[in-house]
Amino acid sequence: MINTTSMLLQKYRSYNNPAAKIGRMVKKGELIPIIRGIYETDRSVPGYCLAQIIYGPSYLSFEYALGWHDLIPEAVYVYTSATCGKRRKKQYHTPFGVFTFRDVPAAAFPYGTTLHVENEYGYVIATPEKAVCDKLYTVSPCANRKELSELLFDNLRIDESDFRNLDLKEMAELAGLYQTANHRLLVSLIKEMERHG
Repeated sequence: MINTTSMLLQKYRSYNNPAAKIGRMVKKGELIPIIRGIYETDRSVPGYCLAQIIYGPSYLSFEYALGWHDLIPEAVYVYTSATCGKRRKKQYHTPFGVFTFRDVPAAAFPYGTTLHVENEYGYVIATPEKAVCDKLYTVSPCANRKELSELLFDNLRIDESDFRNLDLKEMAELAGLYQTANHRLLVSLIKEMERHG
């Protein structure tokens, strides 16, 4: 269970030194510090359940979500999340794993995510279509559709048949929210795929 410093100080307010009590609990392993001011009581909580608590508003996306949806073959060991309006990439090393946070455009941020609940923890993750769009926002602009295809299917190693099985109409709609060359090329690639079945 998540506890903040203010929650703990309130809980142990009858102690002469509530801060010392918290310190003793940390030493005994009863409280696990995640980041400054936030503690967890259960060592077995999966990191993805904590990402939004560490830094928000945010949702799991980029490589982590692509791996979660089995779109890329590599295992992903960093919890990668999207934020908006923060203007810089943040990274936290915690006992529950490494968490990174980076911006996506404010216009795209609220769309294409799903809420999951697991053991009383809620976490939000990008749909596969949104994870592709978010990832394309983080890479250098491609010159043409061929370059974008190479990026998606060779560099990122997304299986082309898996890609075609996504909701391409939804992905094209999401892509329109990013206003980048990569996303314009993505819309063009999707139209070409739809033309050729």
